[in-house]
Amino acid sequence: MVHTLAMSKVTEHLVPFEGGETWVRVTHPADSAPGALPLVVLHGGPGMAHDYVQNLAALADETGRTVVHYDQFGCGRSTHRPEAPPDYWTPELFVREYETVLEFFGLADHHVLGQSWGGMLGAEIAVRRPASLRSLAICNSPASMQLWVEGAAELRAALSPETQDALDRHEADGTTSDPEYLAATAVFYERHVCRVVPMPQDFVDSEAQMEAEPTIYHTMNGPNEFHIIGTMRDWTIVDRLDAVEAPTLVVAGEFDEATPATWQPFVDRIPDVSSHVFPGASHCTHLEQPETFRSVVSRFLAAHDDV
Repeated sequence: MVHTLAMSKVTEHLVPFEGGETWVRVTHPADSAPGALPLVVLHGGPGMAHDYVQNLAALADETGRTVVHYDQFGCGRSTHRPEAPPDYWTPELFVREYETVLEFFGLADHHVLGQSWGGMLGAEIAVRRPASLRSLAICNSPASMQLWVEGAAELRAALSPETQDALDRHEADGTTSDPEYLAATAVFYERHVCRVVPMPQDFVDSEAQMEAEPTIYHTMNGPNEFHIIGTMRDWTIVDRLDAVEAPTLVVAGEFDEATPATWQPFVDRIPDVSSHVFPGASHCTHLEQPETFRSVVSRFLAAHDDV
């Protein structure tokens, strides 16, 4: 299947994986830049599908490189496995999927950009030191879920007493689908997840598909961005970060739910690292300040392309 996106050509593919299929979207630039390596984009959630990061496809024509998006297994347009046991959904599963996608397309040297959970997955990939990984961009991501929970608690403490009460009460009662709880959650999201109101359609689309079949998100994460009760609640990569060999860019927003303490270990422990904070932005910096975000990323990628 072939579509058009500005001057680019977009192709869609189904890659065999785990007895099912991973859906992949490849944006081919109209004019390839010499030495510009492909970029593989890893979406967040886990389980939010690629829609909310698909605007990064603009990097194809802006930088003359191929941009690869895919819906991670279990969500979006890829095969779903709602019957799978909780221990099926592991970072290792998604590392294998990334490796399968690379092999299917014969991708050699390339860059990886991961947003939120995608940045965590990118770090899991990088500590394995794949020879073809030329650079890693970790965007709005924590280095451990404990740090994430602590950061969320600080941000919640700054909400109004009424909002905090609604969150605490419904979490204690297990009524996190109650409209009052959802309304309180929206207050947090509008401050720290995406400050564009109303939410951009790409974000709405990703959230809608996740809510329609929330297996991965609810299993690995929990009911929302700050009530972390899933299988990833004890995840950390802090003690493994010195194994990362790829040059790494760490970015976040000023009001990000990924607070500075959550991503500081990346800066402290990865040997070749730089960081950038976007003033006025939050967790979905790429949707709030798309041109500025892509400009920062483009400069980083160009510095690590083939020359």
